Amino acid sequence: MTKPDESTAKVHYICQTYVEKKVGRDGQDSLKIDKQFEYTTASEAQNRAEREAQSEDCAGADAYIVNEDPNTGEVEPPRFLIRLGKVPEFDEF
Repeated sequence: MTKPDESTAKVHYICQTYVEKKVGRDGQDSLKIDKQFEYTTASEAQNRAEREAQSEDCAGADAYIVNEDPNTGEVEPPRFLIRLGKVPEFDEF
């Protein structure tokens, strides 16, 4: 039995897209977050990432899950469902 003040982790299902931007004098490409969508299920986030990745202006898309502790606000590292196209390395995330 749980105490009234205890609560379970809040789960976030995210689709995040990326675009390439030229940065610096040398015009080197860099990935930037473009859009971010939150869904109620993993399949919705994954389906959106698949659709977005097919867009001409989208460099890449991720669908991932993060758990948030509602008591502390701490968020666990993402667990990727799917990574499509050009996406940042995990340590850059």
